[in-house]
Amino acid sequence: MKTGAGQNRWVRDHDSENKGVRFPELFFDLVFVFALIQLSHALADDFTSATVGEAFLLILAIWWLWINTTWVTNLLEPNSTPVRYMLFALMFASILMAIALPEAFGDYAFAFAAIYTAIQVGRSVFAWLAFRGEDQEIARTFLRVTLWAGGAGALWIVGAFLSFEARLATWSAAIALEYMGPLVRYRVPGLGSSPKETLVLSGEHLAERCALFVIICLGETILTTGRNTVEHMDADLTFLVFGSAFASTVAMWWIYFHKGQEAAAEKAEKTSRPEAVAHNLFTYGHLPIVAGIILTAVGQDFSLSHAEEDTTLETASVVVGGPALFLCGNIWVKLAAANRLPLSHLAGLIALALLLTAFPVLATYALSLGATASLLIASTWDYAIVRWPLRRKADT
Repeated sequence: MKTGAGQNRWVRDHDSENKGVRFPELFFDLVFVFALIQLSHALADDFTSATVGEAFLLILAIWWLWINTTWVTNLLEPNSTPVRYMLFALMFASILMAIALPEAFGDYAFAFAAIYTAIQVGRSVFAWLAFRGEDQEIARTFLRVTLWAGGAGALWIVGAFLSFEARLATWSAAIALEYMGPLVRYRVPGLGSSPKETLVLSGEHLAERCALFVIICLGETILTTGRNTVEHMDADLTFLVFGSAFASTVAMWWIYFHKGQEAAAEKAEKTSRPEAVAHNLFTYGHLPIVAGIILTAVGQDFSLSHAEEDTTLETASVVVGGPALFLCGNIWVKLAAANRLPLSHLAGLIALALLLTAFPVLATYALSLGATASLLIASTWDYAIVRWPLRRKADT
């Protein structure tokens, strides 16, 4: 129930024609280019089964930080001065967190955990204050979110002082607790659960924000590939592997943006259950897409630096696993948005599975070429099945 308009300038007006992304949000996103580069470099420099587990946990943390900020800026007006100051503060803290990322399981464990927790709790407190005089139900929702973030934050900070194995377990519990919050509607003893469909969301805005984050991840892939290409210009296979890496990035762009992103935006905007659909499509549905792009960038790094070497299981898991995870995420989103199972994506997954069985007899560059071919199969098939009915209709 709305209690007044004293803080109306903080709250986004979803009834206006301008529902798009504001410039302060784009400015905020720039920080995550650095964070993703830090993460992919750390994973590529020391890739073992242990670092894979670390990387997945850190990917989950980065995504959760970003997507929760996106939900807040969906509700609040980023062009208002208080919200801008909040975003600038989050940017500064996020840069510090990104600096700590490579040593999050090492010397900078406490710094990473403390900064991450401060961002999550501080942003939720800000949203609670913004709505306290505007909409009491939404304010109580953010109070619950703050309490959950504080509980998870305690696990993050305690884990920073434990041994590696205990830290990994404690931080895994912390991130699991955070991801479980929306599923149980942030239930808190004494406060209960947040009512369903309380938040007034713009599905169009959330879809655009997630699309822009995918662009950031794809851009990070190109930056990483370009940097590594320069470092290995003397190798015979560098240009071939570079061409393959660029083609795979273009294929991922095509798979995500050719119809799929539009369907997700339309579904989110027209549904009668905006919160539930937004969580399914964006909060959880885009996670494997983003993680897949990051892992694909690491696989391309390996392909450039170890092109002629025999493929190890660790290398194969990233070179093949990244594109596979990306395709699985797109299947999830397209099923949720349009109730359409993209057979092209299944074909790509089958090709990747066959490729994985053959990795013991393939050099790294050959495995990378095969992974790119699998993505190209999915993208060209997807394009063809959309274009063919249009041509038939035009001919008649």
